[in-house]
Amino acid sequence: MRAGAARGRAVPCPAVDHDDTETLEIVVDPARPSGRTLLADGVEQSYVDVADARYLHFEYVRRIAAAIDLAAPRGAALTALHLGGGALTLPRWLASTRPGSAQRVIERDPGVVELVRRKLPRLPPEVVVALGDAREAVAEEPSGTYDVVVADVYRAARMPPQVAAVEFAAQVARVLRPDGLYLINLTDLPPLAHTRSQVATLRAVFADVCLVADRRMLRGRRYGNVVLAATPTAGRIPVIRLATRVAADPVPGTVLHGATLDAFAAGAHPVTDADLGRAGFPYPQRG
Repeated sequence: MRAGAARGRAVPCPAVDHDDTETLEIVVDPARPSGRTLLADGVEQSYVDVADARYLHFEYVRRIAAAIDLAAPRGAALTALHLGGGALTLPRWLASTRPGSAQRVIERDPGVVELVRRKLPRLPPEVVVALGDAREAVAEEPSGTYDVVVADVYRAARMPPQVAAVEFAAQVARVLRPDGLYLINLTDLPPLAHTRSQVATLRAVFADVCLVADRRMLRGRRYGNVVLAATPTAGRIPVIRLATRVAADPVPGTVLHGATLDAFAAGAHPVTDADLGRAGFPYPQRG
């Protein structure tokens, strides 16, 4: 969803688990003839360039891609699990930049899957799309299967509570290889209570965690996207190179890690399944 920002700084609403009454469509970008935008009730969900799978329109997608790109040798094939499919922007990018990567995509909404299948280019056979619930799908995966897990899961404009808890993070850690990488797209608004709680939640499970966001968000000046990265093994996040990459982006980002992340998340507590129904759970509504 747009947040009153200029083109290229939009905050897209992730395309997962739409209401049956929503109107889904894929439209041509008038500024880029090969660009296609997935819309739900007119709100931007995902963006794909049908002529160039390596083109990433939204800054938060570029930040996720940068973390993946820097965490493994250039061009090496990876095993990836995508929780939330949308128009399959990142699976297409990964297939293009790392041919032969075995990828599994879990998307809850059959309407999205069917529309994307009809209107956008066919995926390579290494990318398998399945309908299902993210938490249930992760629970069914074998241990130590994936190099990368990406979570971009939203329901009715909110991150579903069952994927916000320590118990879910532990399941993700289980299916990752020891040097694997977990990446989450969050949307939040000042004072970023949801993000702080998610940092604490990941730190309860993973050995290393970092945050990537627009400086204006961290200063409480805007609503938008935050990317969290976590690994089971300390030192696996290429923090310095990631900070350099995102700072040079057309929409510059900053990285919090170590002491700066300590200060950001001070006082925040991990979220457990038992917490999810309590009043005051830090859970921002998009809008």
